[in-house]
Amino acid sequence: MTRSSACSFFSDPLPRIAGHRGAAGTMPENTLVSFRRGLEEGATFIELDVHATRDGEIVVIHDETVQRTTDGAGSVREMGLEELKRLDAGFRFTADGGATHPFRDRGIRIPTLREFFADFPQAKATLEIKELSAPATETLFDLVEEFGKTRQVLVAAEDDVMMDAARTVIRGRGLPVATGFSLGEIRAFMTALWTGQALPPEVPGQALQIPRLYQGAALITPASVAAAHGLGVEVHVWTVNEVDEMKDLLALGVDGIVTDYPARLRAVVRQSEGD
Repeated sequence: MTRSSACSFFSDPLPRIAGHRGAAGTMPENTLVSFRRGLEEGATFIELDVHATRDGEIVVIHDETVQRTTDGAGSVREMGLEELKRLDAGFRFTADGGATHPFRDRGIRIPTLREFFADFPQAKATLEIKELSAPATETLFDLVEEFGKTRQVLVAAEDDVMMDAARTVIRGRGLPVATGFSLGEIRAFMTALWTGQALPPEVPGQALQIPRLYQGAALITPASVAAAHGLGVEVHVWTVNEVDEMKDLLALGVDGIVTDYPARLRAVVRQSEGD
């Protein structure tokens, strides 16, 4: 039984294995090859990040600039899609501290959200909004509806204003789209918990997606997990790559773990199911 049963995004059995930017530990992040690897390695959904280009296209990339992950430089919002598509999105990837770059010149490009939906029609995904204007937010949901993904995506945003804007579109269109918590909403939840205040009876989203620690404070504790579950909210922890930590978190009862290594987490889950 899932906790957020009202949203069919959460219809799969627990625990959830979220491929962070696909399988970012072994493939160039936020690329189609990384998403494919993550799903092959057992991810039950993909976590990806979206920005808008100068010409209003929704592209999948984490940073607001391109230089960390490609052979180019510049701001995503100031570049057109054609310009972005010329960049090598595998250029910077290394798994050995820079000794080798195995994905350079392999034709790996920054994907559009349209390409992700088209290539992986059955895949569920967390779409984390990094920076979208009001028109681009409408475009995002145009794509979600066009590809019939309203029950296969969870929309997240750290920024409170962007999260509010996304929920306004969701409500306005009457879409059954799940959402996460913004940074302000997470702070309000944790502050109420830490100070003994009553938690609100109604929650803004269906998944509390948080790190285990924030500025030295433990966010994932038996009390926080129990409080979220008491509100019908799932707890997803990011980004966890060590086996022992995965085991500890599953023992605490978290609902999902976001990881750069989905195969590693899949093995831990299988081991726990066999115990």
